[in-house]
Amino acid sequence: MTKINAYINFSGNCREAMTFYKESLEAELTMQTVGESPIAAQCPTGMQDQIMHAILSRGQVLAMGSDMVGPGGFIKGNDMALLVNCSSDEEINIFFSRLAEGGQILDPLKVQFWGATFGVLIDKFGTRWMFNYDKNQQQ
Repeated sequence: MTKINAYINFSGNCREAMTFYKESLEAELTMQTVGESPIAAQCPTGMQDQIMHAILSRGQVLAMGSDMVGPGGFIKGNDMALLVNCSSDEEINIFFSRLAEGGQILDPLKVQFWGATFGVLIDKFGTRWMFNYDKNQQQ
């Protein structure tokens, strides 16, 4: 099933913020550090304890977060995106190409180290979108 979730980028305080949200919302939280990820060797030593990816969930509530930011760096205001978890290769390609029209592709769709097809764009209205399709996690 296709879903849209909030994705929040932080400036080095993802662990603190997501833990606060977990406690406030009585939710479940899983986090992976940069050092625990397959790209650990490609990142500076100072980044190893930063959060690569966090998932906060409670029932139908799902939010994700990270300390990882794009090439432009962290700027308050570019810290939120809509993440579309797609249900097929066809769907991710259609949605990505439609929303990219008149916008800017930041990261083209490609298979990433976690095994999913992933891409990022800013649409013509300035909204940042992230797309993910993991065929191994489809039911």
